[in-house]
Amino acid sequence: MQLISNPKVKNIFNTYPESVLLQMQRLRELIIETASAIEGLTELEETLKWGEPSYLTKHGSTIRIDWKAKNPEQYAIYFQCTSSLIATFRILYNDIFTFEGGRAIIFKLKDKIPETEVKQCIQLALTYHKVKHLPLLGA
Repeated sequence: MQLISNPKVKNIFNTYPESVLLQMQRLRELIIETASAIEGLTELEETLKWGEPSYLTKHGSTIRIDWKAKNPEQYAIYFQCTSSLIATFRILYNDIFTFEGGRAIIFKLKDKIPETEVKQCIQLALTYHKVKHLPLLGA
């Protein structure tokens, strides 16, 4: 899989406080690792949308990640609010994740990321247009 990265993304990561940077880098790594493992996915674009690191594939739904100073103890992974992604994740992982409306999974900086579950959410988003017709997106 080829990662096409906009250099401006690195600039955004450089603005994160040290206490946040490792968590944000790990979330980025999980997205790239997951994309690399998806059969037939040949290209992942890393760019900025709304000033946030964003990840796009040909057959997927955009994923964004960010930390915001107004909520300094948390960071998030965002999904298209018009998709059925968060609704599906609530069914699958309501006891594991904290959600923000129909658009985000929220993580506390002090908590370890539940990597297996996050990777499944990432996979479903990166393949969304291929699986959106399936019950629970084929999960």
